[in-house]
Amino acid sequence: MSKKIKQIAIYGKGGIGKSTTTSNISAALSTMGYKVMQFGCDPKSDSTNTLRGGQYIPTVLDTLRERNKVKASEVVFEGFNGIYCVEAGGPAPGVGCAGRGIITAVELMKQQKVFEELDLDIIIYDVLGDVVCGGFAVPIREGIAQHVFTVSSADFMAVYAANNLFKGIKKYSNAGGALLGGVIANSINALYSKEIIDDFVKLTNTQVVEYVPRSVTVTQSELQGKTTIEAAPKSAQAEVYRSLANKIYNHTESKVPTPLETQELREWASKWADHLLALESGEVRGVAAGV
Repeated sequence: MSKKIKQIAIYGKGGIGKSTTTSNISAALSTMGYKVMQFGCDPKSDSTNTLRGGQYIPTVLDTLRERNKVKASEVVFEGFNGIYCVEAGGPAPGVGCAGRGIITAVELMKQQKVFEELDLDIIIYDVLGDVVCGGFAVPIREGIAQHVFTVSSADFMAVYAANNLFKGIKKYSNAGGALLGGVIANSINALYSKEIIDDFVKLTNTQVVEYVPRSVTVTQSELQGKTTIEAAPKSAQAEVYRSLANKIYNHTESKVPTPLETQELREWASKWADHLLALESGEVRGVAAGV
């Protein structure tokens, strides 16, 4: 009997650091001795770049456009420390659903029993989370992923995207969809950023898995085409990523979040805006917004 492969999905607004975080989790897990596959599900097809020295790899959809039949070995590539890298890809610009690549790529892997043959311990799906459309919701809707995490900063649009994801998880939860493991709080340096995220997760009945600070070490590493785990393994930032990776791998219990309605979210954001203005003017000192 084949072993149970842990499958998780990491969502997040474009530009929030989702792929950076995912790649560092993958790299950290590989150094812990686990067999890892990172499955890029963004049409930009750059999820796995820092696992392969900054190089792009052929995507599943691009390869299928060139010929009707594709072997998994033509779209699965090894990266840092033996991590298997796959990019689902997307349709030609202006044509079709951007989520189709996920559906097609997952089916290809299943048909050719790739996950079992590679003897994987964990598969991490890196998924665009700006809009949870039918295609991008596949890892949740189809129960492909067992646990879902979202990367969010304290910026309103990142929180807005996370809240939309929560709505998608709640919608599919009664039909066997994946549940939420928690929020990966990214770019958390200022105290108020932590307070905002803490307040949001409290209101939506979830949790923060890890606070990841913004660090120049990440920028330096990515300019080399590498993860922080590879380029600066002894750095404080690498230690944060190792802690996060360990929590992700050992996570067992996820749940249905309680998303805010749009008006509730806007009112919540407005209270925090007033609080930050008062904080800047010196009227208050690091006290939560009281929402």
